[in-house]
Amino acid sequence: MNIEINKNEDNLKLLISRMKHRLVKIRLGGGTKNIEKHHEKGKLTARERINYLVDEGTEWLEIGAFAGYEMFEEYGGCPAGGVIVGLGYVSRRLSVIVANDATVKAGAWFPITGKKNLRAQEIALENKIPIIYLVDSAGVFLPMQDEIFPDKEHFGRIFRNNAKMSAAGVPQIAAIMGSCVAGGAYLPIMSDESLIVEGEGSIFLAGPYLVKAAIGENIDKETLGGAVTQTEISGVCDYKVKNDEECLDTIRTLMDKLGHKERAGFDRAAPQPPKENPEELYSLLPYDRSRPYDMEDILKRLVDDSALTFYKKDYGKTLICAYARIDGWSVGIVANNRKVVKSATGEMQFGGVIYSDSADKAARFVLNCNQKKIPLVFLQDVSGFMVGSRSEHGGIIKDGAKMVNAVSNSTVPKFTVVIGNSYGAGNYAMCGRAYDPRLMVAWPTAKIAVMGGEQAAKTLVQIQVAAMKSKGEELSGEDEKILFEKINNRYEHQTTAYYAAARLWVDAIIDPLETRSWISTGIEMANHSPVKPFNVGVFQT
Repeated sequence: MNIEINKNEDNLKLLISRMKHRLVKIRLGGGTKNIEKHHEKGKLTARERINYLVDEGTEWLEIGAFAGYEMFEEYGGCPAGGVIVGLGYVSRRLSVIVANDATVKAGAWFPITGKKNLRAQEIALENKIPIIYLVDSAGVFLPMQDEIFPDKEHFGRIFRNNAKMSAAGVPQIAAIMGSCVAGGAYLPIMSDESLIVEGEGSIFLAGPYLVKAAIGENIDKETLGGAVTQTEISGVCDYKVKNDEECLDTIRTLMDKLGHKERAGFDRAAPQPPKENPEELYSLLPYDRSRPYDMEDILKRLVDDSALTFYKKDYGKTLICAYARIDGWSVGIVANNRKVVKSATGEMQFGGVIYSDSADKAARFVLNCNQKKIPLVFLQDVSGFMVGSRSEHGGIIKDGAKMVNAVSNSTVPKFTVVIGNSYGAGNYAMCGRAYDPRLMVAWPTAKIAVMGGEQAAKTLVQIQVAAMKSKGEELSGEDEKILFEKINNRYEHQTTAYYAAARLWVDAIIDPLETRSWISTGIEMANHSPVKPFNVGVFQT
């Protein structure tokens, strides 16, 4: 048993070490040479600006650090999507901060940059918390303009969101700390207030070269749209500041004066650490992901005082539903149980699979949490819903639809942690990205896909073999094996936490020990936005 525990711990710690090593490289942005060039101009980097801005001694939760990971290699890559996004406290106000990283292609917008900016605005709008933009960008990355400019969720959506957020009373402050050109100029000016740094900040719809080409006028950048022009002549910007530090200090002063609005009223008691040692999380998750484990052991190392109040504990056992507290906050937990269990009828049920009784239980639990205004936390390690004639005749689709309906219409904030598998419709029912969790994070052990790699590869090989047989052709056993390995390797790569995080299917890959902090900060964030009325509509009983 000790050998198994050691293997589990070694495996997870190795995955975390690899993740942290990759983050070190990502946080260098465009590299040390570009950082040095930035400093030579007297400018702070995007990360240095954030460090200066946020309250000392408070937590910074970075969102989308792996955005763009292993993407856009033909253009030299795009570390962190070329923009730093996260949650931090500024003058004691929890805020979303968005900072263009000008060391990466001069802060140009790749498709993933736009997606990450939209995600930042979504978080601010949904939770009614301030958003601060630190602008330093050369604009759209022209070689990929067709993938970022014209569609509904592309570049233009950002300015539409500026207007919607303003109408909703979400505070927006923008600082022009470098280039701000073309359509990108609308972002700071559609914010509530804007600042511009003398000598470095510039904002205009068309730069000097384009002005020359369009109308033949010769003009320099400062005269066209520098700090003096845009504060003393045009009145476009509200505050002219001497340097990065004064700019950030002014933002802190502005944030300090914000009024307070109605809260959601989620319950919070005095936080308590888990009784069970959280460090044991490393040894509890099997290194062999096909092996069963008890999710209750995981939960006891995440919740306050390791105390859980189970809902329908002996019914629908492949899903755990329980009330608890995390860092003092009252939560309702829905978690996949990975043990093989026996139902009341004597049927053996596979761990990590959602059966009719567990779906029915979870749907009712979600309704209860909405009724009682309790935030929901989903812990995913799910293979999907049970299949086969017995399940179909028992109405698995109906019961699964009931759970999906409840999760879809839930108005209390939802938070999702993927600790293992997140496959098929199980991803949906357990509040995957499409179901609007306020935050969705993954442990390095996470895998997100329509099904497991081996199952997918077997299915695709069977389809290809059948297609060839219909044409009178056959694959040899060796060729079939090669085809299987090729498909399986590709599929396994596409199911990793990194592949998901690169595309912002999850907000972050985290060390399991950070789980409590993410959930606690998420609920505090959500507490700024009153809960809307709950209605599940029509579903089959």
